[in-house]
Amino acid sequence: MGEDGITTNGKLSYIQIPTLDAAASAAFYRDVFGWELRGSAEHRSFTDASGELIGAFITGREISREPGILPYIYVNGLNAAVERIKSHGGEIVRAPYPEGDLWVATFRDPAGNVMGIWQMGGR
Repeated sequence: MGEDGITTNGKLSYIQIPTLDAAASAAFYRDVFGWELRGSAEHRSFTDASGELIGAFITGREISREPGILPYIYVNGLNAAVERIKSHGGEIVRAPYPEGDLWVATFRDPAGNVMGIWQMGGR
């Protein structure tokens, strides 16, 4: 396959996000991060805002309430992203904190999965 952003050798390009309600999780990621949704209620899939990561919301799998592998989503405007997370049913696990010249935070999505957000530069 070609090197089109998704099919680049060695690149993380597909993830499955556990959920109890695929429609609710899909709406959260669409509304908070601008992910594009497709598929049916039985198989709700997505493309992230970059167009370079695809995946699906999967029921019947244990929710990742404690981080093992912890994915981070890049955002423009960390404070605004924190507010969108909270207003769409998510919970901030660790409030924004500096990490070198980055700002980082972690959150639980409405299903309970722990994920991170980050941005470069000041808040």
